[in-house]
Amino acid sequence: MTADADGVVTVAAPAKINLYLHVTARRDDGYHELDSLMAFADFGDVLEAERGDGLSIRATGTFAAEMPEDDENLAVRAARRLAEAAGVAPNAALTLNKAIPVAAGLGGGASDAAATLKALCALWNIPDGAVDLPAIALELGADVPVCLHGRAAFVGGIGEKIDPAPPLPDAGLLLVNPGVKLATQAVFEKRRGGFTPAHPFDRTPATAIDLARLLKDRENDLTESAVRMCPVIKDVLVALEKVPGCHLARMSGSGATCFGLFDTLEAAAAAASAVREKTWWVRPTRLALKPA
Repeated sequence: MTADADGVVTVAAPAKINLYLHVTARRDDGYHELDSLMAFADFGDVLEAERGDGLSIRATGTFAAEMPEDDENLAVRAARRLAEAAGVAPNAALTLNKAIPVAAGLGGGASDAAATLKALCALWNIPDGAVDLPAIALELGADVPVCLHGRAAFVGGIGEKIDPAPPLPDAGLLLVNPGVKLATQAVFEKRRGGFTPAHPFDRTPATAIDLARLLKDRENDLTESAVRMCPVIKDVLVALEKVPGCHLARMSGSGATCFGLFDTLEAAAAAASAVREKTWWVRPTRLALKPA
């Protein structure tokens, strides 16, 4: 997070990656409990916040046209909820450079909301501890608490349980989205079968290959239902699996974005042309090793 001489606060909102995702139970209220290793890519949206007359948001970037407006936008909801909790007027002009695809399994909206909470705490001079930020984050959505946490973690419950993950290796990622959107709730509703026990690990993977070996004992339990709704996801996974140097191919979150795990950013970038189709969004990046 930075603040310039004009009082503009800038916060990164990195893409979230579910390295694995187990559905462990369904509660009586209908919510599912999860066990997931959530990490972040060294790529994402960027939020700027400055003083404004009322609350406004402006979108720029590749996916600006797809960003929800007004109170359907999670960043706007985060701003209003924070102002209410802190007892301040919701006066801010937000600018969001939208680089993460929308409804793509990369937690873009959640990361934007977490970045908004961080930026506005600084802009509005809200002291540490004056509001319960984790509670506000959980109200906004299951992925927002870990995005507020800003570093790789094992996430459980409905998003409220966050346990530190061992250090992850410097590894390349190739993110591929086939140009379709998937609604998380719909993917959960289509899911069949039972539940998978939580399976966090305490080993520290030294390399991308070590990480891939650990992840191969774990799954994304939403893949089957997402593929039934959007068969092209299987095509993306197969394309990634065929690329030399890809140690693991998996869907992130509820899809439709998939990722390939590589030794380096350079290896991921070299593989990009091999999986690029006319309507596919392809982005080489790497695992983020520093907190967002």
